[in-house]
Amino acid sequence: MAELLQFTITGISVGMVYALIALGFALIWKSSSVANLALGQIVLVSSWFTYSMLVQAELPLWLAFPLVIVFALFLGWVIERFALRPLIAQPILSLITVTLGIGYFIEGVITFIWPWSVDALPRLFPKEVIHIGQAVVSQEYLWVVVICLVIFVLLTLFFRYHRMGIAMRATADDQLAVQACGIPVTRVFSTSWMFACVVAAIGGILISSISGITHGLVETGLKSFSVVILGGLDSFLGAIVAGPIIGLLESLGGGYLTPFTWAGVKDIIPFVVIIIVMVIKPYGLFGEVRIERI
Repeated sequence: MAELLQFTITGISVGMVYALIALGFALIWKSSSVANLALGQIVLVSSWFTYSMLVQAELPLWLAFPLVIVFALFLGWVIERFALRPLIAQPILSLITVTLGIGYFIEGVITFIWPWSVDALPRLFPKEVIHIGQAVVSQEYLWVVVICLVIFVLLTLFFRYHRMGIAMRATADDQLAVQACGIPVTRVFSTSWMFACVVAAIGGILISSISGITHGLVETGLKSFSVVILGGLDSFLGAIVAGPIIGLLESLGGGYLTPFTWAGVKDIIPFVVIIIVMVIKPYGLFGEVRIERI
């Protein structure tokens, strides 16, 4: 029982991070119909930048964290302004291919600046463990859940009540109508990328505080795609619900299947979920079903 509780808590916590990163993917998809294949690399470079601020520059957390957010905002603006905006009205495959190229470019920059492949952030949360029943849980997992929930609430309020949030929702529904109302769509696109990079950066910090900084963070971004597929490409609620589900399946599968299979079995579970969902329910749990006439 203690083992099951342990797997459940850790799985849900990691799944919340997946959901947070998936929100950035869904945000870009809804606003511009672009699949951001550089998501994992953005998570990785944000984690390394956080490491530079906290360890190499030895800045306090209250100063380092705002600088990471500014870095993420700037990165999102640069990607949209100089890589994607010149391709407006081009085939969607061109835009998706560019994001893939951006991802490999970021990987090259990371290898050049931080040539070592593994490191760890300094402890961000209290080190005392918490006993929940017979399970022993590190505080990182509980803090991750709390932080993700707070961010979900803030984003929900932003999209519902803030002027830019409403404009972003409207752009997702009908770009031509938004342009007719005098709202610059390119500004909405840029804001979407900036927001996506911020949530990816926060997700990178949270997951790095648990498992350290490795190249596996790129896979964390890829696993977030399974969250988007399960929840629905254009659904924020779907991402929030599907994230803990994917994390839980990964944790339970890794915990109970590893003794009978191999050590890395949990890493393939999110991608197995993608295949199953695409066969059974291609639009995901909360995705909008669209029927196009030929």
